[in-house]
Order: sequence, then C-alpha cells, then structure tokens
Amino acid sequence: MQANAMQTNGFFDEIGETIGEAIRVVVEFLLGIFTNFFGAFGDFIDGLTRSLGISDSFFSIAVLVIGLLILWGGLRAFLRGSIIGGIVRTVLGLFILSWLMM
Repeated sequence: MQANAMQTNGFFDEIGETIGEAIRVVVEFLLGIFTNFFGAFGDFIDGLTRSLGISDSFFSIAVLVIGLLILWGGLRAFLRGSIIGGIVRTVLGLFILSWLMM
C-alpha cells in the first residue's frame, strides 16, 4: 500500500515541478523583455535630456512635450494658411522650449 502512495506522490511531484518550471520560464522571459524595454527607454530619456541640457524629471519631459506639440500646431497653422495663428503658436512654442533649456 505504501508503494502505491509513493508512486502517486511522485506523479504529482513531477507535475508540480513541471508546472513550476514553466511558470518560472515565462516569468523570466517577461522580466527580460520588460527590463530591456525600460532600460532602453531610460537610456533614451537620459540621452535626450542630456543633449538638450534639461533635467530628466517628469515635469521637464512634460513641458518638453507640450512645447513640441504647440510648435507642431504652429507648423500645421502655417500649412493651413493661417499666418497669424502660425506665428502666435510658433512663438509660444519657442518661448516654452527656450525657457526649458535655460
């Protein structure tokens, strides 16, 4: 009777070990992907902020994105034929970006 119990424990032990190894492989795979992705993103932000001479804080990145969006709006206004709107948006975008880089 004990031999049968040992075979049952061995069977479930093998199944548990196999499932555990599969879960570990999936977790390590996902961890490797996200670690490399966030590492590359961090290096990109570091290089971008260093080349612009700004800090790598969330506020600085947000102001940079807002300034670029306003500048893009100015370019789109020029392409639509709105000279005054293009000038206002472009000057405002350049003002924000130059303030950020000081």
